[in-house]
Amino acid sequence: MLLEPGDCERIHETALEVLRDVGVRVDDPAIVRLLLDAGAEATGEDVVRIPRKLVEWALEQAPKTVRIAGRRNELWELRAGRECLVLTGNALYITQGRQRRDLSSADLAGLARIVDACGHIHGMVGTSIADYPPKCRDFAGFRIMARHTGKHLRPCLYSPQGGRLVIEMAEVLLDGTPLRERPIVSTGFSILSPLHWSALALGAFRETSGRGVPVMINSEPLGGATAPVTLAGCLVIGDADTLSGLVINQLLEPGRPCFYNIGFAHVMDMSAAIALTGSPENALLQAAGAEMARYHGLPSAAWMSTDSMMMDAQAAMEKMMTGLAHAAAGVNFLWGAGNLECTLAMSPTALVVDDEIAGYFLRFRRGVPVDEETLALGAIREVGLSGDFLFSPHTLEHYRGVLSRARLAFRGHRSKWEAKGARTLEESAEARVAEILAAEPKIYLDSAQEAELERIEKAGMAALG
Repeated sequence: MLLEPGDCERIHETALEVLRDVGVRVDDPAIVRLLLDAGAEATGEDVVRIPRKLVEWALEQAPKTVRIAGRRNELWELRAGRECLVLTGNALYITQGRQRRDLSSADLAGLARIVDACGHIHGMVGTSIADYPPKCRDFAGFRIMARHTGKHLRPCLYSPQGGRLVIEMAEVLLDGTPLRERPIVSTGFSILSPLHWSALALGAFRETSGRGVPVMINSEPLGGATAPVTLAGCLVIGDADTLSGLVINQLLEPGRPCFYNIGFAHVMDMSAAIALTGSPENALLQAAGAEMARYHGLPSAAWMSTDSMMMDAQAAMEKMMTGLAHAAAGVNFLWGAGNLECTLAMSPTALVVDDEIAGYFLRFRRGVPVDEETLALGAIREVGLSGDFLFSPHTLEHYRGVLSRARLAFRGHRSKWEAKGARTLEESAEARVAEILAAEPKIYLDSAQEAELERIEKAGMAALG
């Protein structure tokens, strides 16, 4: 535990004072009116102060369990501090070796195929795709992801209308099953820290509300720049940011499933004047954010990331540190598989390495179950002194469920490693990417679904492009 229960309470009480005394800027007159009708107080044309009782009401309305579905009949129930799903991250660029370029729709399709082959990656986050107009990249990217992976889909929205079109496309994929029953898509948006909800964010919340679609409410405080440099002060801003978004979403749709997310918090490197994503302070802030979510009884989200420019030892080190810290803290929705360069870029090679890293920290998170069967007293008695457990029935029954296996990391004698080409981890990852992309693509849309998604995309592009 990074925070004691008393620490969580002090952070929260301070955040409530911020919401009461400083307030939140809300760039949407209709949502300002919604807040005022619910008991908030206006201090300016678009600034409202949110009282404690309204925050407490929103916390009571929000479900303590968020259901997330894949498209291959998976259904997870995420509760604070419990289950953990790993997803990719948003990006502008694709990195291959030391080079990067704008990420295209063809790149997104390739990344989706790789995600589909990664056993420890549960969902795919949308990216920018440079060969589409900016306001069309969310729903166009959603169609591409839906075609090439059966995993959970988490588009990043670039307009409120895009959010509405994504929901329309998701309903096509479900063939009549309500999204509330099988939430194969989730959404969300970030506040402009500190304490400023943009019209774009509020429009995205409104356009995706009413159907039980899970929403991530993101605070991205930058310690030393848009939030106090002290980690506790940064958490105060994050708590106030996130709870203000919770209030808004519960007013728009009482009972909407929400992720509490301070897990995109950053710190400023004062010497380089850049926001860091892979430092120890990132891991501390984001893991503490998960503990704040548990204090509120809400599922949490975070971002495992790296400041490295390429898939190298630094990337692996920082991804393992942040991923393990978040998994140990109980994060439920863990972004960032495949991300490099402070989340700006995606790398196919990093994606398969991060799949392996996720396998490690998910195994760590399962912990050490202790019961009559795992204590193995019967097996110990049977084998006795100086005995051999290798051929024990207890070992044969349990080893597959206890011992992890690595796909990329080498485990064996040096002679075997040399016989296989003496590959580094990065070289094994590159070979794995080539193997996935050389295989026959699996298409997850039938002809009717494909035609309908293309129709929605064409109409959306005509309206927005």
